[in-house]
Parts: sequence; structure tokens; C-alpha cells
Amino acid sequence: MSWETIVVSPHFDDAVLSVAGLLARREGNAAIVTVLGGAAGEELSAWDRLCGFASAEETARERRAEDARACELLGVDQVALDNPDVPAAKLPLDDLEAFLTEHVTARTRVLVPMGIGNADHEAVRDRALDVLEKVESAERWVYADLPYAAAVREWGSPAAGQALAGKSPVRALAERYRLGVEAPSRLEGAGWALKRRAVLAYASQIAPLASDHGEFLAMPGPLQYELVWALDG
Repeated sequence: MSWETIVVSPHFDDAVLSVAGLLARREGNAAIVTVLGGAAGEELSAWDRLCGFASAEETARERRAEDARACELLGVDQVALDNPDVPAAKLPLDDLEAFLTEHVTARTRVLVPMGIGNADHEAVRDRALDVLEKVESAERWVYADLPYAAAVREWGSPAAGQALAGKSPVRALAERYRLGVEAPSRLEGAGWALKRRAVLAYASQIAPLASDHGEFLAMPGPLQYELVWALDG
């Protein structure tokens, strides 16, 4: 199967937090592919305990169900790879290469995370872009990772792209590609309401995210804005 839009999401929730509005406005069919979609292993992480889970298996099962609800709300297909939810830099991510090689065509727009604020996102980004250099896609976009990207004071303004240019993941990518930052999009009305419902589908994550990032779901607030870079070269 091929999709006109594929969003590469390191974890369940990353794509929806960052580009749910863009997905809702898309033309054609779309899929979110979650790379670290498997159980972490026998030991429960501190984050998963904060989310109220009792085992790694329960974590993976419930997060996949949450993701399915969010995808249904946005009208996109859910794809979850079975890589364990451990540091992505330690994984070969061969199934991500296989997925992109099989499903990306000259008509496919692919979005990958920039890697701001999370090493797993950066590792997934680099692996995905390495694969995309070997296959032909219509467009390659990189999205600002939320809520991490909203830490810059300029977030939500036309200066956000310039402010984020100083972040190490953006600088590293700019050494490999020409980055054309798009103007931040602002969600209002029905667009914001849909994104809010999709984000709330990840119910187990809301309290820990709020603990780390404050009023991240406020309106007006950081999730109201989305920013992407067009990749060239």
C-alpha cells in the first residue's frame, strides 16, 4: 500500500502533538508510522510508572490503543513497528528502512521529526533520512517536535524558525541539507478542537507531560502552533 502522506513518529503521540493540524488539512490518504512501537522489555521505565502502568507489556498495549483512537479521529492509518521502546540509537531500525522502501513513492510526502529535545527523535530522523536518500519521494519535510520546540520564547511567532536554528539538531541537519522553514501555522476553532481531541486520546501521557512542560495543552498555548521545514539537497 502507498500513502500520499507518511509521518514518521518516534513514539506514540509525537506525530499528533507536532503535526495533527497539518494532517487534518492534508489532501489524500495518510499514515502515522510509530517507530518505537514495541514493549521496552521486562523492566518498567520511570516514565511508564508515572503514566500508571504496571508492566512494559501493558504500556505497549495501551499506548497502541491510544494511538489507534487518535489516528481514527484524524482519519489516518495507524502503523506501529515492533522496535522496543529503548534508546533508538542502540537499534538498527531495519524495519523502518523496509517500511519506507516499500511504501514511499514519487507521490509521497514524508515528514520526519527534527529531533529537538529528544535524542530518540534525532536518531529516528537520521535513519529515516538515510533511507529517503535512496528512494524517490515527492516532498521531504521535517517537523518541529512538540512540546520541546515550544521552549524558545519566539515559539508561535514568525521568528520561531530563526530561534530554533541555533538548536544543535537543526544546525546538524543544516550541514547536510538546505532547510526552508515554513511560516508557523496557527490552529483555531474546529482545527484546534480536533487536535485537542486527538492529543487527549493519549490519556496516559497527559499528566506526566503537564508535569514536565507546564500548561502545554492550554489555549492559547504551544500546541496551537505547528512548524515544518522543507528539505532540499
